[in-house]
Amino acid sequence: MAPPTHLDLTTSSHPPEPGVPLAEVVAALEARYDPALAEGWDAVGLVCGDPAETVRSVLVAVDPTAAVVDEAVAAGVDLLVTHHPLLLTPVHGVPATDPKGRLVHRLIRAGIGLFVAHTNADRAAGHGVSDALAGALGLVDTAPLEPVAPGVGLGRIGTLPEAISLREFSERVATALPGTPGGVRVAGDPGRLIRTVAVCGGSGGSLLPAAASAGADVFLTSDLKHHLVSEALEEPGPALCDVAHYASERPWVPVAADLLRRDLGDRVAVTVSAERTDPWAWQVPSRAASGPDVPPPAG
Repeated sequence: MAPPTHLDLTTSSHPPEPGVPLAEVVAALEARYDPALAEGWDAVGLVCGDPAETVRSVLVAVDPTAAVVDEAVAAGVDLLVTHHPLLLTPVHGVPATDPKGRLVHRLIRAGIGLFVAHTNADRAAGHGVSDALAGALGLVDTAPLEPVAPGVGLGRIGTLPEAISLREFSERVATALPGTPGGVRVAGDPGRLIRTVAVCGGSGGSLLPAAASAGADVFLTSDLKHHLVSEALEEPGPALCDVAHYASERPWVPVAADLLRRDLGDRVAVTVSAERTDPWAWQVPSRAASGPDVPPPAG
């Protein structure tokens, strides 16, 4: 009888261990969100983490807050990807006695890297922050509101499949975006017909002239100031919708997560943060039951 065949231990039918070097994840993110698109004042890219370390899991969020870091630590992820920077202004140290320094220490102790895609994600073509916002609202045929190259630039302008009233559009916004105490603030005639829509995730007040020049019926963004809105209503131009900064940028999070899944395959598990990082916690509704400061009820 022939001797039993021994297994060749130099090869294996088992798939390789999951995970990729952090450097590969960074390269995938920067291929989608080119750092060259970021503003000169911005702080994007890898904040902490060893490029040679293995990344098996990633958490994507809007803000690197303490609650999000808690979530990352509890989930045991290797990398946290956020839209907003942790260290936007120059720093000379990150002591654990400083709130942001404390987060850096927690991340490093837990072996978690931090990567930021901010204004480069705002300008990115096809999968940027304003692209995601436009997609959440059902806009089609979108293009940059302030282009710097084909498909690349700040804001987006597009159209709705069918014209609807400003009131209906505002209700769509309230349904499509995360709920926040600030809700949706609207300036304009509730019955105005809306077809062409301009949007900018984050603080986009500076793009109002571009939205007006592009013929937008409404411009949706965040952090609009009193005087800007008041003066805009005195001129022909779009109606205005103002939503929470967090709400306007949150649609980007699952988009960025899906891109990473596609680019890295099943070697890395990518999840979306469940934390709501809008800093406003609650509101007290106005007690005025009627009067000139209260808009007419729907219908």
